[in-house]
Formats: sequence, structure tokens, C-alpha cells
Amino acid sequence: MRRPFLALAAALAVLAPAAALADYYAYCVRGRIQVDQRSPEEMRRNLGACPMSQGFSTRSSAESFARRNFGGIGGSCSCR
Repeated sequence: MRRPFLALAAALAVLAPAAALADYYAYCVRGRIQVDQRSPEEMRRNLGACPMSQGFSTRSSAESFARRNFGGIGGSCSCR
């Protein structure tokens, strides 16, 4: 009885970090919209990017947001 519980707990522990990394964001990078899986902090630090959306669970959802609000990936934007 205890082994299935431990196996489930171990599986969840392994999958939890992957689920946390599954978010996609729309960013403004050098004046153009881009969708990326990196965190807003990492994008700001490495590329000077600003997030233009909340996190989405799928890339297609983030791309749809960018298309509806900014004309799609590559559309112009500003971090100001």
C-alpha cells in the first residue's frame, strides 16, 4: 500500500519542475513581439525584454494573444 503512494509522490516531484517551466510569454524584444518560454526575469536580464502578457500554458495560446493584440510575432511594440 505504501509503495504506490511513494511512487506517485516521486513522479509528481519529478514532473512539478517541468510544469513550472511550461509557461510561454509574449515579450517585447528590441521593438518586436516575440513568444518565449524563458521567465520574465531571465528575458529582462539577458535581452532587456519586457513581458507583454501573463504566462500561457501553450505556445499556441501565447501566439494567439500576440496575434490578437499586437499583429502577431514580429509586430511592433514598446517597453515604455
